[in-house]
Amino acid sequence: MSVAGKTAVVTGSNSGIGLGIARSFAAAGMKVVLNSYTDRKEDHALAEELAREHGTEVRYIAADLSDGEAARRLVSEAGSCDVLVNNAGIQHVAAIDEFPTDKWNAIIAINMSSAFHTTAVALPMMRAAGWGRVINIASAHGLTASPYKSAYVAAKHGVVGMTKVVALETAEEPITANAICPGYVMTPLVESQIPDTMRKYDMDRETAVRDVLLQRQPSKEFATTDQLGGTALFLCSDHAAQITGTTISVDGGWTAL
Repeated sequence: MSVAGKTAVVTGSNSGIGLGIARSFAAAGMKVVLNSYTDRKEDHALAEELAREHGTEVRYIAADLSDGEAARRLVSEAGSCDVLVNNAGIQHVAAIDEFPTDKWNAIIAINMSSAFHTTAVALPMMRAAGWGRVINIASAHGLTASPYKSAYVAAKHGVVGMTKVVALETAEEPITANAICPGYVMTPLVESQIPDTMRKYDMDRETAVRDVLLQRQPSKEFATTDQLGGTALFLCSDHAAQITGTTISVDGGWTAL
């Protein structure tokens, strides 16, 4: 089955992984709703650029996903939602006894609770359409842990668990729910961290990337946003119709350790 003409809502998609997935969807002829919490001219211009490039409908809808009602309105405003990609996320690093409560609450709200709210609105739309895909962008940290990332690890483990529940609740319907678990992905945010890492450890770029940023990624290569987009697009295909309730790691072997 072609996914052309299907409508996809991708949260947190004006850059990074979310934008990579949105580009893959648009290239396949899907209608795409981009999203972030900002409402800038460049956000809407990005949607217009993707629409022109791929000859499909692309819109930008601003929504602060730390607010559950705003997350629900995002999907409602989209009008239809055949494919929901819950990708929005933030990070903060600190020891548990020093972790700011407001940071904990924001990470749980944006990284995990928003996926509950968007899914609750999207599922009736998918049932009415007779087809649907829920794709949650979890993380290698949804399957394992690292110190100083308590909120992020808790949220991503929660996303994996919720994915399984959605899959079981829709198991007899033409709807699937899966979680993609990336390791380190080359995004503009990661790229911006490389110079600081080089200075901090007095290393050249190659060594800083290999020995610091990719220390836990056995392949010693970043995943790319195109690869994440291709994985998400596969999950929308008929080939993936019996893949549900599982995690797909795109982590260069991280969780094989």
